[in-house]
Amino acid sequence: MDTETELPESKTSDAVGTTTGDGSVVKETRSEMLARHQKEIKELQGKEIGLKKAAAKGSKAEQKAKKKLAEEEIARLDSKLKARHVKELASLGIPVDDKEVNTIEMKVKAIAGVSLNGPNASHKPSKGQKWRDRRAQQEAEREQRIQEEQNNIVSQRVLEEQQLEGKLGPLGFTLKEIKSDGHCLYRAVEDQIALHPELVQYSYQELRRLAANYMRTHAEDFMPFIGAESAESAESDKLEDTSQTKFQRYCEEVESTAAWGGQLELGALSHALQKHIVVHSANLPDVEMGKEYKEDGLDGAPVLNPSIRVSYHRHAFGLGEHYNSVVPVDPASVQDTVKA
Repeated sequence: MDTETELPESKTSDAVGTTTGDGSVVKETRSEMLARHQKEIKELQGKEIGLKKAAAKGSKAEQKAKKKLAEEEIARLDSKLKARHVKELASLGIPVDDKEVNTIEMKVKAIAGVSLNGPNASHKPSKGQKWRDRRAQQEAEREQRIQEEQNNIVSQRVLEEQQLEGKLGPLGFTLKEIKSDGHCLYRAVEDQIALHPELVQYSYQELRRLAANYMRTHAEDFMPFIGAESAESAESDKLEDTSQTKFQRYCEEVESTAAWGGQLELGALSHALQKHIVVHSANLPDVEMGKEYKEDGLDGAPVLNPSIRVSYHRHAFGLGEHYNSVVPVDPASVQDTVKA
């Protein structure tokens, strides 16, 4: 005989027909029924936690709407389970009046040690629990911000690509994706040269060396744009040393590291290769370098020194700027006869 609760005297072997949550009828003793009630209470508690977690995702407006729906669903499930437990307890001869309906779980708690509101629901959360809850909330908010930033980056990237394709399409060109590894500018130029097998071919590593060497031999054209801001308060005799040191280090990075390249390096490559280079971008006018090397290919004449075309992207990846290669839509029409 169970002695932990104030239940009517009954032998544990007494069995009753009970309709369970799935609609089936089984024979249960009092202990078996209360054990099942305990399991169902725990399952409902798990569902409640899951609904609350799901409601914490999305924008603030979405969270508000989801929270309301979750609360309604929790209340519905809670009420449904209580009503069934009342009916099943009554089948054992355990009286449950209207005042006890809202605390029906307390009858089961005496045996099960749990309630529909979770363990120790009547006690205030400890400082440790409050801290864990606060950390969990902060982590959820951080993950939401990261997701929103990623969504924003993706949307900006798609928009930028659409705008670029809109500019390039009428010219007969399209974008070719280049690997994002710090060498993208040099890889894009390498890809452009490879479109013309009759030309001298260069790897991206060789292009880095070409750019660095040209910058070294034409330091006066590049040094003013590199590191001058740190020399404002230096004495005049130290200013040159500081600028020279920074410039040499910059050229070494261009030559032998994966340092990102930009307009300075493209300018150096234009002269080192004696190539006309066009940089296409979504929201800016096309930038041309080395116009003196440009061939127009008038009257259908073959272009012996075709232009190099690359695209500049501000929002391609989370890290920021990127270069792609710009290639003809029709691979057969490699000859560059379109004026920049």
